[in-house]
Amino acid sequence: MSKVKVGYVQMSCSANKADNLAKAIEKVRETAASGAQIICLQELFTSLYFCDVEDYENFKLAEPIPGPSTESLGAVAKELGVVIIASLFEKRTEGLYHNTTAVLDADGSYLGKYRKMHIPDDPAYYEKFYFTPGDLGYKVFKTKFATIGVLICWDQWYPEAARITALMGAQILFYPTAIGWATNQDEATNTEQYNAWQTIQRSHAVANGIHVVSVNRTGFEQDGLMKFWGGSFVANPFGTVLHQSSHTDEENVVLELDLSKTDRYRTHWPFLRDRRIDSYQPITKRYIDDEQ
Repeated sequence: MSKVKVGYVQMSCSANKADNLAKAIEKVRETAASGAQIICLQELFTSLYFCDVEDYENFKLAEPIPGPSTESLGAVAKELGVVIIASLFEKRTEGLYHNTTAVLDADGSYLGKYRKMHIPDDPAYYEKFYFTPGDLGYKVFKTKFATIGVLICWDQWYPEAARITALMGAQILFYPTAIGWATNQDEATNTEQYNAWQTIQRSHAVANGIHVVSVNRTGFEQDGLMKFWGGSFVANPFGTVLHQSSHTDEENVVLELDLSKTDRYRTHWPFLRDRRIDSYQPITKRYIDDEQ
């Protein structure tokens, strides 16, 4: 399909997992009613962002994938005839957990999952405590409406991840995300951080000639210490922002993307043609110095 209607849900979350799932499903229904064919939910949408603390009780939030949430979402996907991209806390087995996104096709079938590859460990983002780095590699999913790639939050900062996923045939790159500002931070720093976050993802669109859809949560969490900055957006294959959401409001957004523009941009600005793949071996080193 040359044209596809992409939707995303930017929402706030509560401490009740069942309520969050029900809320997300209702917003998926609203987004589908507005014409969306592929709908992306934000990172870890069934809970508050729990990685602000290292607490063993939080492992109880995890579930198998496929599992209860993918079953519920698969039924909704089939009913509505839409693709759903769902970021969940995966329990692989006892003591082994991943930050994982599942993809449900428009007939309700489970197409597979991507496990987050890059795991941060920063103040209020203690993800290494919870998540084992992904071991499935980078993935694309051939849905009814388009071939899509999915990366997750911290993956956003790595052009290598976007490049590999694009080279695998992704027509649209989706980033479910949970990122925000400390509420004691000054406005200039807030602006700089958001601009960097958006710019790096827009650069992935430009370098690879594909649309990028980034979906973030909103609302205050962590007892008011963290304001998730929303600002979800869609960029075209030359990095132009087609829509940017509010930093504060919940939003369901639907945009029609013309996937044929990838060929136009890639032929007029042939970055893929001119790649010197024979010269890129040093990128596999941690740092290029004299150490062997």
